[in-house]
Amino acid sequence: MVKLAQQPASPQSEYFFDMEQGTDAWFELRKGIPTSSVFSTIMASGKDGGESVGRRKLMYRLAGEILTGLPGETYKNSSMDRGSEMEADARAHYERTRLVDLQRVGFVRRKLASGRYVGCSPDGLVGDRKVLELKTMKPELLIELALKGAAGFPTEHRQQCQGALWLTERDECDLMIFYRNMPVAPCFKIERDDIFIRQIDEQVQIFDHELHRLVEKLRAMGWK
Repeated sequence: MVKLAQQPASPQSEYFFDMEQGTDAWFELRKGIPTSSVFSTIMASGKDGGESVGRRKLMYRLAGEILTGLPGETYKNSSMDRGSEMEADARAHYERTRLVDLQRVGFVRRKLASGRYVGCSPDGLVGDRKVLELKTMKPELLIELALKGAAGFPTEHRQQCQGALWLTERDECDLMIFYRNMPVAPCFKIERDDIFIRQIDEQVQIFDHELHRLVEKLRAMGWK
């Protein structure tokens, strides 16, 4: 049983420090709930403004986790493998170049109005008010990104970063793009955007409601 560590932020946010990401206990906490890594999928619109295919597939996967009690099988590609393999180097680079000590956290979760949870797994905590998100990128793409400066912020990560700020009750997020042995690692400072966070909150609440209506429907059909 994982012990809940002392919470450094709002009592609405529960921090699990003594947990390694990727362990059975970590998967157990994430099972059947939306997490910040899929907020962009939850908020995406499909063709003609309808539901996106990705959102529907995500709902089916989480419904399967709730019905089976088992973590779903998720797709992994080469970029995901690269991110996992370079994560320790990226974290060390951030600490060395920013002269900070990162605090590791396995999982952070927040209770929704329904009483169910939503969660995130930041790559690090910086002081009392900042979170760190790390991404890796192939050198040729990283060079292109770095040459753009602040204008190069990869907007596809906006939902995850603002979602992490919502769930951790923090004010800033550093998004660092890394590749081992590259002389640069662009880092983007993201300020908390409460208007956008309210949009995330609303869309996640809607998704959570639809997810559990689907589970109830399936159980009524005899899917116990």
